[in-house]
Amino acid sequence: MSDMPRERPRSHPASDPASKACTAPCRRHRAVLQRGGLRAPAAGRGRLLARATLLALLACAALLPGVAAAATSHFLSFKHNTSLGSTVPGNGDENPYGIVNVPETTGSLVAGDTLISNFNNFENLQGTGSTIVALSPHGRLSLFAQIQPAALPGPCPGGVGLTTALAALPQGFVVVGSLPTTNGKAATAQGGCLIVLDSGGHPVETISGPPINGPWDITAVNEGPNSTLFVTNVLNGTVKSGETPIDEGTVVRIRLHTAPGRAPRVTHMQVIGEGFPERTDAAALVVGPTGVGLGEDGTLYVADTQGNRIAAIANALGRGAPVAGGGRTVTGGGFLNHPLGLTIAPNGDILTANAGDGNLVETTPAGAQFPPLDTGAGEGGLFGLTVTPNLRGVVFVDDADNTLGLLH
Repeated sequence: MSDMPRERPRSHPASDPASKACTAPCRRHRAVLQRGGLRAPAAGRGRLLARATLLALLACAALLPGVAAAATSHFLSFKHNTSLGSTVPGNGDENPYGIVNVPETTGSLVAGDTLISNFNNFENLQGTGSTIVALSPHGRLSLFAQIQPAALPGPCPGGVGLTTALAALPQGFVVVGSLPTTNGKAATAQGGCLIVLDSGGHPVETISGPPINGPWDITAVNEGPNSTLFVTNVLNGTVKSGETPIDEGTVVRIRLHTAPGRAPRVTHMQVIGEGFPERTDAAALVVGPTGVGLGEDGTLYVADTQGNRIAAIANALGRGAPVAGGGRTVTGGGFLNHPLGLTIAPNGDILTANAGDGNLVETTPAGAQFPPLDTGAGEGGLFGLTVTPNLRGVVFVDDADNTLGLLH
């Protein structure tokens, strides 16, 4: 395949008549939700203090996205949409889900590359993908890891089916979630695990058992040798209840310590958020809490796909008890259309990827939505996204054609 990125049709703000901004119902979450979450928290801890008064005034603008666009700066204002290349490795895995930037060069990892996890195998069966690929800024594809169940160093109920949960850890370690099936159907889904790989792509550890149950997405905060993971889980009673939503989705906080020359070690694990709606889906496998991102004030934001909203968990790093009821609603409806992937922009805003229409939506921490940006991926095309290392763009997976896109 060609290593040269190609320009997509130019991205543009989606149509947003004021009369339809928050009154038109969102389209039904259809089968293509299967196509289509993460990211790393933005740097800088002081910006929200400087914007606090402005954001308070904009709190009511969640129902008037145009007001937010006029009153405060807007990160999603890109003019170019470039396809960086295919995410399909040699074994034919497809349906790219998770995405994370490589922070430093070590082992097989190259700083500036993007790692992408594939959820489906070559037969397009969900929950059977086993590969993580690396894509360079110039579009060169390489295989980082192909994970075989028999090669796992610890338990992982059901085996391997790599999800959106993908994060970089200190010393070149990488963690990826597994929510496996035997035949691509929700009835065979099992709890899976988190798989820790070294910088060469070899599994060195698994994290499994309660409260890990269907790890769907993740974000990581790394401070020296210590890491804090926030993981959404979508299989707490979901298979038994089927397509009837139940409020049992969770967010789990995991603390890790990585000593020199050793694999990361779990030092603490706790549920910090519960009561998120989740269900199975005949085509999408499972719908529930997905993307997570840590804001500048320590608030964890969660993309509640089933609830069509963005939720917040305050004091996510330090809280001692879980927030109930799926957390506080930051915003719901409006330009959101079943958000999946979530990341934090350099200006502190929340970026989400819509499953329902291929749009990206920027929302202030106060809940004001900007008019969406149409990626051209279409309904069911989006899932994971993250800000580029230079903080001047966004990369996103396009499940519609198994590629990585760059907005810049």
